Amino acid sequence: MERESSKMKKTLPDLLVENCRKWGKSRIALREKEYGIWREITWLEYLDNVKAVALGLVDLGLRKGDIVTIISTNRPEWIYAELAAQSVGAISLGLYSEMENLEQLKAMLVSSDTRFLFVEDQEQVDKILAIKDAIKSLHKIIVDEFHEVDDYTDPALVSYAEVMSKGSQIDRDNKNLFFTYLDKVEPSDVALLTTTSGSTALPKLAMLTHEGFLYMPEALDEVDYTDEDFEFVSFLPPAWAGERMMSLAWALYKGFIVNFPEKSETLNRDMREIGPYVLFAPPRTWENMLAQVKVKMRDATFLKRVLFDKILSISEKIAERSLKKKPLSRVQRMLSVIAQILIFRKIKDHLGLTRAKIAFTGGAALGEDTFRFFHALGIKIRQVYGQSEIGGIAVLHSPDDIRLDTVGKALPGTEIRIAPNGEILLKSKAVCKGYYKEDEKTKETIKDGWLYTSDQGYMDEGHLVMIDRMGHVLELRSGTKFSPQYLENKLKFSPNIREAIVFGDKRDYVAALVQIDFYVVGKWAENAKIPYSTFKDLASKEEVYGLIENEIKKINRSIPDMARIRRFELLKKELDPEDDEITQTQKIRRKAIKQKYASMVEDLYNEVVGSSVLKE
Repeated sequence: MERESSKMKKTLPDLLVENCRKWGKSRIALREKEYGIWREITWLEYLDNVKAVALGLVDLGLRKGDIVTIISTNRPEWIYAELAAQSVGAISLGLYSEMENLEQLKAMLVSSDTRFLFVEDQEQVDKILAIKDAIKSLHKIIVDEFHEVDDYTDPALVSYAEVMSKGSQIDRDNKNLFFTYLDKVEPSDVALLTTTSGSTALPKLAMLTHEGFLYMPEALDEVDYTDEDFEFVSFLPPAWAGERMMSLAWALYKGFIVNFPEKSETLNRDMREIGPYVLFAPPRTWENMLAQVKVKMRDATFLKRVLFDKILSISEKIAERSLKKKPLSRVQRMLSVIAQILIFRKIKDHLGLTRAKIAFTGGAALGEDTFRFFHALGIKIRQVYGQSEIGGIAVLHSPDDIRLDTVGKALPGTEIRIAPNGEILLKSKAVCKGYYKEDEKTKETIKDGWLYTSDQGYMDEGHLVMIDRMGHVLELRSGTKFSPQYLENKLKFSPNIREAIVFGDKRDYVAALVQIDFYVVGKWAENAKIPYSTFKDLASKEEVYGLIENEIKKINRSIPDMARIRRFELLKKELDPEDDEITQTQKIRRKAIKQKYASMVEDLYNEVVGSSVLKE
């Protein structure tokens, strides 16, 4: 670095520059695992790589305000591209690498006016070339694994390495050029676009400014202190606002290390090697961890299973007492220490949670069994609530005020208001500027600085209780109202149930379509000596119907009588974003499923198929 930036301000790239000045070559900023070896990247290397990409893009014709879209898995190149675009006043947009629906992908690239597109490999290039003619704004496609497409002849294709090489040469020739561009970027400028959940239609693009996106780590730091020694593992989709908030905003704000696993299949092993201090994951990730432990215990000896169940039961009661802020006796404290030594330390090591200090979950309610298990383990998972339009997090549990029935309290600087119709309204510096090229939708959603979330909830002693999406509350013929999301979350508390969709509006009773968890139920079937070949085969087994029926009967005991689930049917395939059944963030597309599985739903009420769940 040759010179100081001419003004003190806060943008995402500014924080990168500050961290480089502070630590340079002396501290690690990023790690990436390649071929089984962790490759370390210093803050100086981090900045040099961002400068190279930024100046390389400018050389290709990137202008301020251009949209730079990134379709990538978790790797440093994703972050370099994001910050490079922002450094010269362009706007970054992340799309999900798993997106296979070409019509939807085309619609997103067209509606966003994407001019530069970063992709990872040949698979992504092939998808883009199939729809490229419809994307009139597209100028260049930068490919990371360019060796996979070096025989392609499309002139829009450019090697990521070539862009960096050209940018590095420009930087060597003019050390001040990068800072000249950076000095023109203001905190109030739009830094990035982030997709909304898209559970009812094509995702909208929320426009988040630098200062708005950086409000989140500032507020989080008042609740949870972190420092540069903390480790974070980036494994959730980079297109998700929560992942960008952690790996970009919070990591740059505090200077902690971001680690990139080699691939999704090695995540568990890589997590064990790193031992992250900070974790942010949706309920399904935590539930999968618990399922791993349960499956492992099924294969353990009888004595180990008995010991595990006994110690876990005692530890959960102690954790529950602690959550209720009741003092622990000397015996209880001693039992907690013994539990850690005998069992929990090994379990935490197996899951990569040995050093976990901060653990968040969001996007849906976390199952009570999962919640209690991790608290017994000593991992204080806390619920968060937010939306893409407010940078990811607006409400969360503080470390010493955790309640199962709420999503926590507002972050410092965030206001919550409940509208007369029960809608949750949020206000803070993080609220987006609106939706890209959708003024009418912006006017409907943001009024006088308040974000109208379309979620229904209420306040309880300063805590926010989130009920369901507005308009999703259904009513039986009897007049009984119920929240489908509440019931679905109850069903998904079972490790055997992956997804559930409940019905009952203007019907005589509640019914459900259930997707089994293939891994957990598959292990159960193997232990029970039940042969199966495919998901469809397993989900068709009479024994599996019996397993799920017993699960629903147990769940019904905690549900008011009129809202209990009376009938269900098992789906014979896993719900898939590419079939428009769920979003990329695993949220149910309720309307699409109701239409697609209409005959199955009718059969549940015509009593043609489906298993009866007897009233207890």
